[in-house]
Amino acid sequence: MKFLDEAKIYIQSGAGGNGCVSFRREKFIEFGGPNGGDGGHGGDVIARAVDGLNTLIDYRYLQHHKAERGGNGMGKDRHGANGKDLILKVPVGTQIYEEDGETLLADLDKLGDEVLLAKGGNGGFGNAHFKSSTNRAPRHANPGQPPVEMTIRLRLKLIADAGLVGLPNAGKSTFLATVSAAKPKIADYPFTTLHPQLGVFAIDGREFVMADLPGLIEGAHEGIGLGDRFLGHIERCRVVLHLVDGTAEDVGAAYRVVRHELEAYGEGLTDKPEIVALSKCDALAEDEIKAQIKALKKAAKKTPLVLSSQSGQGVKEVLRALLDVIAESRAEAEPKPEEVEAWQP
Repeated sequence: MKFLDEAKIYIQSGAGGNGCVSFRREKFIEFGGPNGGDGGHGGDVIARAVDGLNTLIDYRYLQHHKAERGGNGMGKDRHGANGKDLILKVPVGTQIYEEDGETLLADLDKLGDEVLLAKGGNGGFGNAHFKSSTNRAPRHANPGQPPVEMTIRLRLKLIADAGLVGLPNAGKSTFLATVSAAKPKIADYPFTTLHPQLGVFAIDGREFVMADLPGLIEGAHEGIGLGDRFLGHIERCRVVLHLVDGTAEDVGAAYRVVRHELEAYGEGLTDKPEIVALSKCDALAEDEIKAQIKALKKAAKKTPLVLSSQSGQGVKEVLRALLDVIAESRAEAEPKPEEVEAWQP
């Protein structure tokens, strides 16, 4: 299934049904009176976060969504049927914006979250509704309310515990494929990964989800390369794993390029806990590894971890470091139980 994280669609709620003008016509009853029924309510347009989806590709091919119209009222006091609601099924983590792309309408970040986007029109009253002591035979009825129309933008921000960033060809996808069941495309050239990939990692009986993003290059925030719009997928992450290619000539410069792009993107990405790791260390000698660690430590102001996805060196240490930060973040996010005072007579 193709990955799509942004879509623009047109939605329309159902119009209300018209009221009916009708009178009772029966043998031997001279003044039967009005018996026109009311129109039915139009259907609503509702967006709901569901399980089993991780892309908005369905909305690339179907861009117009209309709820059902309410039925018209009929004689013999028969009311029109209500129109069926239209449910837009979206992945968990979808944000809904107005057409300008800036006004946030809803953020569906939990399974089962739903929001009413367009309310259906009310049905019109039939002439039976207007009967009174002074007007025994009203000859007018109300039309149904018109529908609500709007254009909205859907943006998907994947829900992951950890985000994987780095320059192109830094070994991110190889790391993801080594320790999870994900099967990203792996090749020895930049921008092999064109779309975010999710992988489930398990260690010491615990699990967490990591998102592998396309590589960042200098000037990505200005649209160079694949740009930086994929960074929106790590806005919800609890920790960032920054992989630096150990075979690069200047690991300090490689680290600073990615950090600069994170700062340029904003949204608090630089404030998230960061774990720095030196990858592809199986291709380096011991003295080269020590030199690269020293240079990277100077740039990152912290001691980097050493790993090799091919040989498995340091992989478990990196996963445990990530899991420690994630567990701590989860514990802080959980609501603390309220202290209940003991009952006293």
